[in-house]
Order: sequence, then C-alpha cells, then structure tokens
Amino acid sequence: MKDYTHSTAPNRRFPDLITQRLLKAAMAGAPPPYSVPEMTELAKRCTQREDDATKVERRVRKSAAALLLSDRIGASFDAIVTGASPKGTWVRLFQPPAEGRLERGFQGLDVGDRIHVKLVHTDVARGFIDFVRD
Repeated sequence: MKDYTHSTAPNRRFPDLITQRLLKAAMAGAPPPYSVPEMTELAKRCTQREDDATKVERRVRKSAAALLLSDRIGASFDAIVTGASPKGTWVRLFQPPAEGRLERGFQGLDVGDRIHVKLVHTDVARGFIDFVRD
C-alpha cells in the first residue's frame, strides 16, 4: 500500500515519528529535518522515556507478584538464586514465577544455586517480596 505507516506502543510513537520524518526527507532528497545536536538530544530523551517506561513495567510486575503471594505468607517454595551482591541476595521462585529478596540464610550462596525458601513478607505497594532460607 502506498505511504502506509504503522505506529507501535505509546512509548515508541515519538521515535517512530522522528524516523518517519527522516525517511520522508531522505526519499524526497531534502535535507534532514534535524541537526546532529538536535538528533543527539532527541535520542537521549527517547532513551530516557523508554527507560522510564521499563521501570514502571517492572514495578507493576513486582507489585502484581507481591499481591499474588500476599495470602501465602509462611508457604515454602523451590527457588534459584538470581543475584548475590553486598546489596542483597535475590531468588526467583519456579512456581509461581516471582522474584524477591532473601532476608536470611544467604551466606555462601551463588547465582544459579537451587534452594528452598519460605515467604515471610510482601509489600504490594512497594513491590517487595521477602524470603528466608527454608
């Protein structure tokens, strides 16, 4: 179809518009609609907005997982260590798939270790899920 375009998710519409303007100018043999410094600033802004959207999506997923688990305090789960640093040790449950912080029993664990954990706390508003080694 002649001149057909398609936009994607809302956080992609502005980058799509910039790309379409650049393509339109190139196809018409016209100069680019943006200077190099303008493109640099636009690229930074678009990247920042996409990063912001990713953070919101992650926060919503974490809060949804905390809500899903909120009535299972005291339950035990099989998990795998997904992160281990001075800031904390993180585990991901196999079923349901959710990630949280290991509050106790993390000494000597490395990423990839399979362990058994017990759910001790959830905070839906903050998206926190806390476990102890079981």
